[in-house]
Amino acid sequence: MTLQERFHWVVRMSLMLFILASAAFLSALTAMRYAVQGREVEMPNLAGKSAAEAQQLLQSRRLGMKVEDRQYGSLAIDHVVRQSPPPETTVKTGQLAHVVLSLGPRKQTMPVLENRSVRAARIELLQSGLQMGEVSSAFLPGTEDETVLLQDPRPGSSDVTSPHVNMLVSLGSRPAAYVMPDLIGLALNEAITRLNGAGLKIAKITNAAAPGAVGGSVIAEVPARGHPVDANSIIELQIAQ
Repeated sequence: MTLQERFHWVVRMSLMLFILASAAFLSALTAMRYAVQGREVEMPNLAGKSAAEAQQLLQSRRLGMKVEDRQYGSLAIDHVVRQSPPPETTVKTGQLAHVVLSLGPRKQTMPVLENRSVRAARIELLQSGLQMGEVSSAFLPGTEDETVLLQDPRPGSSDVTSPHVNMLVSLGSRPAAYVMPDLIGLALNEAITRLNGAGLKIAKITNAAAPGAVGGSVIAEVPARGHPVDANSIIELQIAQ
């Protein structure tokens, strides 16, 4: 075989190997694409179906179901009111459909919770077949701590669609605010007197070696000098041994 023939033979073999490798790569890519598509399904329409029917339909497509909430409505009890993801959405197998189920039709008159303690409000809701929703809190002068200030839905309202009642609860009057005094170098007794005079209390005292510092004097304070504090602040002092 001449050098030229050998060269042409090498070129042909290289071209053939390239074609075979390309075909194998395209075949693997196509197989992977079909495998991925095989793990994707279309989310069915669950609205109006019973929870059992919805779960059975989802399982047939290798999907699951999670109940996120319940609400009153025209549908019968335990029927799907709405869902997420919406119908006809392409999802992967194993994904959960998040649904809201119906509590059935009910004309509920909302009890009066305002100006009652949170504990009393919770008991009233349980007795009425309702549930506590979101609870927000705020300082309000002249009110007692843990008292319901506002509620949503409002007292006496009817045609309630959700069993959840949101409340705004009082934290009482806002504690008086102070600025952390400079206690470094003071004797412990003097530091305690100054803090008590401002309505503040020490939560923790630790001793530490401090060469050059007067024994029994404050060498560190938390929060630091000038930091905003109130009667509920945790104050720590470190005292020289």
